[in-house]
Amino acid sequence: MQPSPETLKVAPSWEIVERSAYRFARAGTPEGPPVVLVHGLFGALSNWDASLQALAPTYALYVPLLPIYEKSPVEPTLSGLTNYLVEFYRQEGLPPAVWMGNSLGGHLALLVARTAPQAVKALVLTGSSGLFEEGMGSTFPRRSSYEYVAERVRYTFYDPRHATPALIEEVFTLVNDNYKALRILKIAREAQRDFVGPWLPHIQAPTCLIWGLNDTITPVRVAYAFYHLLPKAELHFIDSCGHAPMMEQPERFYALLAPFLQRIWV
Repeated sequence: MQPSPETLKVAPSWEIVERSAYRFARAGTPEGPPVVLVHGLFGALSNWDASLQALAPTYALYVPLLPIYEKSPVEPTLSGLTNYLVEFYRQEGLPPAVWMGNSLGGHLALLVARTAPQAVKALVLTGSSGLFEEGMGSTFPRRSSYEYVAERVRYTFYDPRHATPALIEEVFTLVNDNYKALRILKIAREAQRDFVGPWLPHIQAPTCLIWGLNDTITPVRVAYAFYHLLPKAELHFIDSCGHAPMMEQPERFYALLAPFLQRIWV
């Protein structure tokens, strides 16, 4: 969970690109192999700030800015967001890319791999939904309660200090805006119902699973389930880490990721 794009202060290294049908941020080495980073339901560009230090010297980085909260012709559904991502990929003329997603972003990366396998060279999933997810729930009970929202934000992390007052305030504001809350709820409910298990064995892209050992939203058993269902998967755990390893333990996350990416791009 991170602040929404509406109030985000973009790091100087990210360049925001506006197209008629989509928006994205880019950084890194333009001629490098492409890595597409997909944030989760409450995520934003800042989720991937650590990627700048770790990946920018070697890779071309792209972060599609998902139209989850704002008014948009893109339907707040899994198919609408998947089509948005595929449209971004095709219109930008990218070669097959590594798609890296956290939480709902991992779910969407899998849907891209199913819908447009030619777009995907490999997958990196961390805390992905699609098999089981324990999150805010499907109704946002007591969303007017600041303490309840604060508790749910802290639940995302192993170390609750990552749930800063600014982050809690941002999520509280989001879920108490009726329009935004309805869009979030529609996506959240569909994501909880969309069980990807039956078709995961058909995904042939090499997949790196990096999971927080203390993830309470998509627990360890979910990581093992993905590992057993995906034919070309490898699985790594990070101790003292919750649902967003690339935010909470970035050095350990990218130490595990680097060898996988090097093998993919040999």
